[in-house]
Amino acid sequence: MDTLTGRTALVTGGSRGIGAAVALRLAQEGAAVALTYVNSADKAEAVAGKIVADGGRALAVRADAADPEAPADAVERTVRELGGIDILVNNAGIFIGGTLEDHTVDELDRILAVNIRAVFLASQAAARHMPEGGRIVTIGSALTDHVPAPGLTLYSMSKAALTGLTRGLARDLAPRGINASVVHAGLVDTEMNPADGPAAEFMRQIPALGRYGAAAEVADAVAFLAGNGGRYITGSVLTVDGGFSA
Repeated sequence: MDTLTGRTALVTGGSRGIGAAVALRLAQEGAAVALTYVNSADKAEAVAGKIVADGGRALAVRADAADPEAPADAVERTVRELGGIDILVNNAGIFIGGTLEDHTVDELDRILAVNIRAVFLASQAAARHMPEGGRIVTIGSALTDHVPAPGLTLYSMSKAALTGLTRGLARDLAPRGINASVVHAGLVDTEMNPADGPAAEFMRQIPALGRYGAAAEVADAVAFLAGNGGRYITGSVLTVDGGFSA
């Protein structure tokens, strides 16, 4: 698996969960990989260390997506230390749940900053450096198409915005040969939403396949879009949710 040999990727939020699986998969395909983290330096270094141990090139970058300067800084460091950027995977995100009446303006501002603004700013910065054939892949959520319970308004709203952002990027960047897509992930076993968590029994009844997905299954979709399979795919939504939204 070396379809990405000679290419460089930046995966935001790559220290754990889906982000870590994506970083490892892109490295397996031959890409040099930078990954960002906020607090989990040890986990980020472990992911980067595994990539290096397997013969690849990797870089762990501390970047808080809530900081408006951080997304561009992470892109610039990737370019400076790894020699360029061909693939951007916007994975970093936060979840804020709760009832509509109890949400605060601070919660609204924070989720918009991390889940939308940071994606825009990272994409804007990466596009300045990407050559023809560049790819921007953003991790969204199946909760944009199906909201199965109360308390998900802020999160669903923030992830739904990524579809419009991606389609705009596709139009803006197509003349330069850069593709943009969004992967709406469904019920995936991660630290944020573990398969043995308090709501797991209810949640696993929702997907048609009746189970949680694995982070590696989302990474498969990202690798497809980043590689040769994604050459004629842009402005599109690829849903990886086991039938969560069916």
